[in-house]
Amino acid sequence: MKEREMNTKEQLAQWIDAHFDEEVGVLQQLLRVPTDTPPGNNAPHADMVADLVKTYGWTAEKHAVPEQTVRDYGMETITNLIVRRPYAAGGPTVALNAHGDVVPPGDNWTYPPYGGVVADGYIYGRAAAVSKCDFATYIFATRALEALGVPLKGALELHFTYDEEFGGLLGPGWLLEQKLTRPDYVIAAGFSYNIVTAHNACLQLEISVHGKSGHGAMPETGHDALQAATRILNAIYGQLPELKKIKSNIAGIDSPTMLVGRIDGGTNTNVVPGKVVLKMDRRMIPEEDPVEVEAQVRALIEHAVQGVPGITLEIRRLLLSHALRERPGTEKLVASLQQNAQTFIGETIPAQGTPLYADARLYGEHGIPAVLYGAGPRTVPESNAKKADERLNLEDLRKATKVVACTLVDFLGA
Repeated sequence: MKEREMNTKEQLAQWIDAHFDEEVGVLQQLLRVPTDTPPGNNAPHADMVADLVKTYGWTAEKHAVPEQTVRDYGMETITNLIVRRPYAAGGPTVALNAHGDVVPPGDNWTYPPYGGVVADGYIYGRAAAVSKCDFATYIFATRALEALGVPLKGALELHFTYDEEFGGLLGPGWLLEQKLTRPDYVIAAGFSYNIVTAHNACLQLEISVHGKSGHGAMPETGHDALQAATRILNAIYGQLPELKKIKSNIAGIDSPTMLVGRIDGGTNTNVVPGKVVLKMDRRMIPEEDPVEVEAQVRALIEHAVQGVPGITLEIRRLLLSHALRERPGTEKLVASLQQNAQTFIGETIPAQGTPLYADARLYGEHGIPAVLYGAGPRTVPESNAKKADERLNLEDLRKATKVVACTLVDFLGA
């Protein structure tokens, strides 16, 4: 049995090698259709992917999120895709999820951000590393699996979604809430070559500080919202030493963090600021309780300006992203991925947490074991992810496709 299994996996690897130039070409196509979020007009990319998989004889179900819901959310269009590949009865349903939305490219690129240029063994472009590469990884792992004609049981689903940068609620969250899918296991797009089994939670708040405008020559006629906002900033950053003392027990995750990422306010140089808006980010380690943390942060902000004359506050939650935690079944995904990585990467890749957050957590919230694994380097910074000249080593793409394909055999092989 073991020998037959090894022969199957060797044949999968050979098929992937034989079709690797085609896989790179598909990734170039995926990179050349922009999906900057914001503004978040992502339906055209989904249409292109649906047409692409049609050439393999697959049907991509298009699940468009209602336009008004998307606009209220701050984006323009979202069409999520499910490609269902049913096999014989008696096996699990495994879903592979990658997201197509990306942060805008920004400046200082050496290569065109939507060119898909291949140079010196790398492919360059926005989302080359996070996570259009895993559209290609998962498509070609599935094609390899089906090309060999080996008996399969259960089902495979490809979930191509378009709301990770805004939090995932209208991506995987939408598919799950609408009961369009309920897989038994999920492998979601990875950040690097290791397996991610847990990640931080994230709370984002918008704090509007209201005062009263006044003439700069007579500041006492106003109530300075910026002075009040400064008290809030001091309170937030004054907490950082305490947060450093809180430690996670999960490898790869250290301590909670907190920062203010954006400040807007004031009318003119010579006017007392009547309103200032702060946007803050509080990352929580998986051991923390998000409800408790949000209450603490709100109390911290309110206390900072308590009793300041003429100042009122509005605190609005922008995002509450829960942590990804290990669930029963996670260990089976990890064991299979590690075993296959040992074969094709030549080492035992670590399974650990990450301080980042991703939409894989939404599967976990529905009780589904999920891990992050896909094409990627040793560390996120190596790939320039979300920076200029984002890139992916093509050998990482090749190896990850083999690892995922062989993991699918472990779960779906009859």
